[in-house]
Amino acid sequence: MAKESIKARDRKKEAAVARYAAKRAALKEANDYIGLDKLPRNASPVRLHNRCKLTGRPRGYMRKFGINRVTFREMAGKGLIPGVTKASW
Repeated sequence: MAKESIKARDRKKEAAVARYAAKRAALKEANDYIGLDKLPRNASPVRLHNRCKLTGRPRGYMRKFGINRVTFREMAGKGLIPGVTKASW
């Protein structure tokens, strides 16, 4: 499980990206790269990292489900994810 401080830092980055999205789009449209440089670093969507919604694990993230592979396997085995069954042939 990720530390709470790291999860909080990522939530703060997500908020900054959302807050400056319109302004970034307008500056890009106007080709104002000096104005883009003056925006906060964390306003750039490139600085976001996908994390598991339940544990905060940054690796093995499955975009379709929003969780990591370890959590996915545990939940799928318990039947908690609709439409997912264990393969058997």
